[in-house]
Amino acid sequence: MSTPVSYDLVVIGAGPGGYVAAIRAAQLGLKVACVEREGLGGICLNWGCIPTKALLRSAEVLELIHRAKEFGIIVDGVRFDFPAIIKRSRDVAAQISKGVAFLFRKNKIDHIVGTASLGTRTGAWRPHTVHVRAPDNTVTALEAKNVIIATGARARSLPGIELDGERIIEYRRAMTLPEVPKRLAVLGAGAIGVEFASFYAALGVDVTIIEYAPRLVPNEDVEVSTELGRAFEKRGMRLLTGKKLTQAVRTATGVALKIENAQAPDVGAENAIMDLDVDVLLVAVGTTANTEGIGLEAAGVTLDRGFIKVDEHCKAGENLWAIGDVAGRGLAHVASAEGVYVAEVIAGHHANPVRYDAIPACTYCHPEIASVGLTEAKARAQNIPIKVGKFPFKPLGKTMAAGEYPGFVKTIWHAETGALVGSHMIGPAVTDMIAEMTLAKTTEVNAESLAYTIHAHPTFAEAIKEATEAALGHAIHM
Repeated sequence: MSTPVSYDLVVIGAGPGGYVAAIRAAQLGLKVACVEREGLGGICLNWGCIPTKALLRSAEVLELIHRAKEFGIIVDGVRFDFPAIIKRSRDVAAQISKGVAFLFRKNKIDHIVGTASLGTRTGAWRPHTVHVRAPDNTVTALEAKNVIIATGARARSLPGIELDGERIIEYRRAMTLPEVPKRLAVLGAGAIGVEFASFYAALGVDVTIIEYAPRLVPNEDVEVSTELGRAFEKRGMRLLTGKKLTQAVRTATGVALKIENAQAPDVGAENAIMDLDVDVLLVAVGTTANTEGIGLEAAGVTLDRGFIKVDEHCKAGENLWAIGDVAGRGLAHVASAEGVYVAEVIAGHHANPVRYDAIPACTYCHPEIASVGLTEAKARAQNIPIKVGKFPFKPLGKTMAAGEYPGFVKTIWHAETGALVGSHMIGPAVTDMIAEMTLAKTTEVNAESLAYTIHAHPTFAEAIKEATEAALGHAIHM
C-alpha cells in the first residue's frame, strides 16, 4: 500500500448527495476526493430519477400521439420501439454522468474508482483513514480531516419473495427488460411503483398494482390518492389496495401470485385469497441503506433501523458525516441540500440548515403528483387551525387548450397566521409548479400575499392562485 494522500474531505459515494457535497467543498477551497464504485451520479442519475423520467417521457409522447385526433392531427400506424426507448433512457443517464465527471475536473476533485472503507484514526490532527479497493483489487490509502458517507441505498424485497432478475425484479431491471411483458404486477404503490405502472400501462401492458395500504401513494393527501386511483383505473390498471402478497412462485412462463387481504378478516369471514398469474413481478417496497463493508463499527458509528444515525447537523461521529439515503432521508434533492450544508459547515462557511419541514415530493406518473408540507389530515391531527382551498385544473383556459383535464391544486393555510401549512397537487406540470409553494413554505409568503400575486394567463399555475383564493373564500372561477 502506498503512502496515504491527505485531503481536507473525502466523500464516499458520488450520488446527488456526495457529488454535490464534493463540488461545494471544492468551491470553498478544500482539497477533495470522491470515491465511487459505480457510475458518477449514483443511483439517481444512473438508475433512478433521470432514466426513469426519460422512460416516462417516451410514454407521455406515445399516449399523446394516440390522442392526436383530438387535436386535429391524423397519425396512422403508431407503434413503439421498446429497445430504442430503453436505449434512449440509458443514453440520457450516461450523458448526465459524464457531466458530473466534467464538473469534477473543473473543480479539481480527485475521482477515485473503487470501494471505500474507514480505517483507524492516527496522527496529531486525528484524520480518518479511508482505504479504497480498486476493481483490480489494489488498495489505496487516503487520509482525510473529514469524511462524508453518501453511499445511498438499494432496492429491498419482502421475506419469502426472492428477486431473480428475470421474472421477479426490482427497479433497475425494470429499466432494462429485453422485451415488454404482457402482464405486469407491481408490488408497492409508492412513487417508484406508480411511476413504473404508469410507464408500462402506456405501452399497453396489463398492469396490476398490489398495495398493503388502503390507497395508492399512501404518504400523499387522501384526495390525491383518490384522484390518482380514478385516473389509473380509467387507463385500465387493476388496483388491489388493502392487499398483501403472500406468495410469489416462478413458473415456466411467469410468476404465480397469492394475494390476501392486508387486514385480518372479521371472525367467520373469508380472507379473500386471490390467485394471479403474471409474466413479471416488479417489487417496489422501499430501499435498504448501503452500510455494509464501510467499517462503521470501527469508527463508532451506530445504526438506527438500518440507517446511519446522525444528529441535526448530519454528524455521525468525530469529523464524520452521513447524508441522503444512507441516513434514511430519501429524495435526491434532500441529499443535495444536505451535501451543500455539510460542505459549508466543514469549510467554516455560513451554512443554512436544511428545512426538513419544507421538502417537496414529486411523483412523475401520469397524472403527476407533487406536495410540500403537511397533509390536511396531519394538520388536523396536530390541532392546527387551517383554511383549505382546492381548485380543479379543468376550468383553466390552459388546461382546455392543452387537453389536460384531470387533477387539482389543494392549499392548506394557517387560519390565524396565514402561513402555508401544506400544498398538494395532482395534474399537469405540478412537479414544476410545486417550487412556488416550497418557496412560500420557506419564506414569509402568506395566503393574502400569494392570492394577490399576479399569475400569468393562461398557465397551469393559475390553479395555485385560485386554490389560495378558495381558502380565503373568494375564488373567482369557482
